[in-house]
Amino acid sequence: MVVRKRNKNADSTTKEGSGKVSLKSSPEKDKQKKKLDELVKSRKVDNHLVPMFLLAAVMVCSGVLWTLAFRDVFATGRIVAGKMDEAMLHFTRSTAWFDDSKGWKSSQGGFSAVKGKTTDENNMGGLFIRKLGGAAALAFHSQKLIPLIFQPATAHFGLGHYNMLLFTSVVGNLAIIVFHLSYMDELKAGGADLLPLFTIIALIVESIIMVCYALTNILDRSSPFLPRKLPPNKTASSIVSKIVLRTVVIVSGPITIICGRDLFFPGQEFGFPPRDDIYLEWTGAFIHSPPSGTEEAETYGLEAALQIGDKFAHQLMALYMLILCFQKFACNFLIRVGIDCSGESKCKIFWRSQIITDALIMFVIRIFTESALSASLDLRWHLMSFGYQTFILGLFAFS
Repeated sequence: MVVRKRNKNADSTTKEGSGKVSLKSSPEKDKQKKKLDELVKSRKVDNHLVPMFLLAAVMVCSGVLWTLAFRDVFATGRIVAGKMDEAMLHFTRSTAWFDDSKGWKSSQGGFSAVKGKTTDENNMGGLFIRKLGGAAALAFHSQKLIPLIFQPATAHFGLGHYNMLLFTSVVGNLAIIVFHLSYMDELKAGGADLLPLFTIIALIVESIIMVCYALTNILDRSSPFLPRKLPPNKTASSIVSKIVLRTVVIVSGPITIICGRDLFFPGQEFGFPPRDDIYLEWTGAFIHSPPSGTEEAETYGLEAALQIGDKFAHQLMALYMLILCFQKFACNFLIRVGIDCSGESKCKIFWRSQIITDALIMFVIRIFTESALSASLDLRWHLMSFGYQTFILGLFAFS
């Protein structure tokens, strides 16, 4: 009777497909899981760090340009790279705000050169363009350097977490290369073509290296890809954060329109932004790019060709701002949650750098608010909008 009861229990457990059968198979499952965990752990260690050659290339190529951009922000007009830098500063007419005749009391192109009241002599709008352009350039190159040097623990290079950063950086590099090539005739005529040529070569080398590493990540299928539990109300194709996306659209969308106008149609007045004509007059756009058929064209049309350096600085500032907006849109639109839930880690690579660089741009705008207000241009609305975007990015970057 005892034997029959045992057989019945055995039959019932095997028919139910649970209990004793699962217990017999659990040691094998544990062994397989242990092997898989060891494999994942070993590969994560190998693939986590950014390759040293890529890091060195970006530090050399973007590091030099980062230094020049830092100079444009904190010491506008100071020569730091010899004769080729001096020629470029004279071409863009950035030396007008550098004065070291008073020793340590001199402004030397720093923020002490910013005056509280705008006049035709001090040209605070021109200084604003050069410092904001330097801040935008500093932001773009920092967007490449900061994530590679200060690598987050959750961002694994070998798992493709840096691919979007590499591709958007390459697009930005190519845009800067094309812009400098479009001005090469004017730069040669002004004897300032050596520094742009160096910039073009550095960005080409950096872009090639970035593309090679990004394609290697895409083609390499040896890295483990483990599905994970998705967040509530999210699918693998969902946007990582709709709040950040809406904020970027609201704030960076108008910036893209204004900077797109400054790059492709400088001097053309828009009707919808308030005080747009004051902005164009304050920054000198009516002088270097007067619209045809207007009073500005009659007044400044003959001398507009002599203001090519101011036009170059204005358009370069707009280009760098457009690149920053492009990276924000690409990060929040193109990166999705993913089956392995790596979307948030990929976005935080951008967000944590952007809150630092956006804070720098806010600082530059804040310094010029009083000067702009004296020209009837209120930058406080721009400052509040940019500050709101930076706050939202910081809130989600460190959540």
